Amino acid sequence: MFSFSEKTNLLERSELNYPLQDVAEPNLFRNLFNYSEVPKVAFNHRMVPINMPEEIWITDTTFRDGQQSRAPYTTEQIVHIYDLLHKLSGPNGMIRQSEFFLYTHKDKEAAQKCMERGYKFPEVTAWIRASEEDFKLVRSMGIKETGILVSCSDYHIFYKMKMTRKQALDHYVGIVRKCIETGVRPRCHFEDITRSDFYGFVVPFASELKHLSDETGVPVKIRACDTMGYGVTFPGSVMPRSVQGIIHGLHHHAGIPHEMLEWHGHNDFYRSVANASYAWLFGACGVNSSVLGIGERTGNTPLEAMVMEYAQLRGSLNGMDTTVITEIAEYFEKELHYHVPPMTPFVGKNFNVTRAGIHADGIMKNEEIYNIFDTDTLLNRPVTIAISNTSGLAGIVHWLNKFYRLSGESAYTKEHPVTAAVKAWVDAEYAEGRVTVITDEELEHISQQAIIRYQDSPEVHESI
Repeated sequence: MFSFSEKTNLLERSELNYPLQDVAEPNLFRNLFNYSEVPKVAFNHRMVPINMPEEIWITDTTFRDGQQSRAPYTTEQIVHIYDLLHKLSGPNGMIRQSEFFLYTHKDKEAAQKCMERGYKFPEVTAWIRASEEDFKLVRSMGIKETGILVSCSDYHIFYKMKMTRKQALDHYVGIVRKCIETGVRPRCHFEDITRSDFYGFVVPFASELKHLSDETGVPVKIRACDTMGYGVTFPGSVMPRSVQGIIHGLHHHAGIPHEMLEWHGHNDFYRSVANASYAWLFGACGVNSSVLGIGERTGNTPLEAMVMEYAQLRGSLNGMDTTVITEIAEYFEKELHYHVPPMTPFVGKNFNVTRAGIHADGIMKNEEIYNIFDTDTLLNRPVTIAISNTSGLAGIVHWLNKFYRLSGESAYTKEHPVTAAVKAWVDAEYAEGRVTVITDEELEHISQQAIIRYQDSPEVHESI
């Protein structure tokens, strides 16, 4: 089939016929996935074009995949986090949807209370077992879309489901049809897509779903799930590990519209953020993520990371309130007692903290030298200095002025007696064998003593 592309102004072959390959034995891609070795990345040097959709957005799985690796949230906690997601999303609804379990009374209550908030975004969607009764439950609650697990790799089809590819395809299409007949929009989760026979099963299956959507007039969304984090973005990498190849193939070969394509990734090989960004670049409107990246095993794509990726790719935040990212992190630490690793970008307590004295000196002169952006304005997190044996006078001056919010003529200098007193105490600590960083609480105590001494005798440069 040939059609004229308004994007390239060329006549293009937009659909290819890939029939189902109903093989007798599973294709486990042992050349790539030898279980006793680290998975391999191979190349065939075939490139696909960047095809960024006109609109891109974020979806959320904090209350579904994000709950599978931690103690379940209470209803009140879910509602509060949902409120924060709405606030972060902004007036343009950049966080389009949030998916919920509906297995227990608590799950259903939480979804209902979030729907009662009346927010357009994030839209409350479901994730359920593929049964007619569960479809009816979704509809009875007034939820318009639900996720359905449709595993794609032969690992799942042959070993978990004990089916052939033809049986699996027929089974899945029948389930999706029942979902549509119940009056609920289906979102098909193509589980383990990065270990699937893409042209032998994935494209034929996606094509069947496209035909079903055309027949019924109901949009069928496809979520490409990198369940094990095998996706890679290297140019010319082979299928099924190529993220850009998967997204391009679903759109170009199966005819799935951009707005019906979504990427869901895991971080097993440290690639979740890059993979999600490539999914956007090569044609998926949606990327699925969870707050703080909390999810199974190594976690999901961090939602806050995709907020920043959006800003970098599009040149604006499109109304998103990034200060809410800090609110979310603080809520998780203080109220949920969740430990955020201190080096975590954007949310860890040390992400914009410097310890080196030479860096501190640079920050004092112009904080742009060593800070990634205006973290005070964008995240309500001013750049700070952690005091250690390498911080020097510059680090102590910066800490004092930031902590006491001093500037101009009232700011401390390297020559000030209070600075000298605090520096003398720090030097004494490390001279006695200390190896840990000085805490803010210690510095506050020592600096208060120095300030009192200075106020009593401003002319005396007395150490503590």
